[in-house]
Amino acid sequence: QGKKLSSVNDFRENSIKGPQKVDIKKYRLEIFGNIEKPLNLSYEEALSGFKPVKKVIRMNCVEGWELDLLWDGLRLKDILNSAGLKPNGKTVIFHSVDGYSTSIELDYIFKHDLLLAYKINGLVLSPERGFPFQVAAEGKWGYKWAKWVQKIEVSGNSSFKGYWEERGYNKKGDISG
Repeated sequence: QGKKLSSVNDFRENSIKGPQKVDIKKYRLEIFGNIEKPLNLSYEEALSGFKPVKKVIRMNCVEGWELDLLWDGLRLKDILNSAGLKPNGKTVIFHSVDGYSTSIELDYIFKHDLLLAYKINGLVLSPERGFPFQVAAEGKWGYKWAKWVQKIEVSGNSSFKGYWEERGYNKKGDISG
């Protein structure tokens, strides 16, 4: 797209418990909460069940660094729609293997066509980058880019606070605010 991409090696390690090693043979992606049809998908079922998308997205960290990367992923709205959203769902909470959590407003996910990424610059995510899935939260600070996602919860609780939000970070996490 004519944009110089950053290297996948330009990230700084700042996860809460260090890189996680996920056993893909045992891994399940669970979608639950205010939905009609809970999903429990293997990695392969998730990849084969939804149309892949490529998108160049800038990731901004509150520590002052930023990266422009090509993300391959699944549209979160496709995943959520396949589970049958109920009208009282307002917030999507991402739960990670290491106990990390954060949330993004459902409307924001749909408006900005956010991805559940599985590749970065054409390479399958490494354990350091969030394998098997990382939220590519375009327009949000890096702490909204949950890595090692294992559960996606649709909630009516618009005041949910994840790991960093409980420690004083802005709940919305918009880079413009």
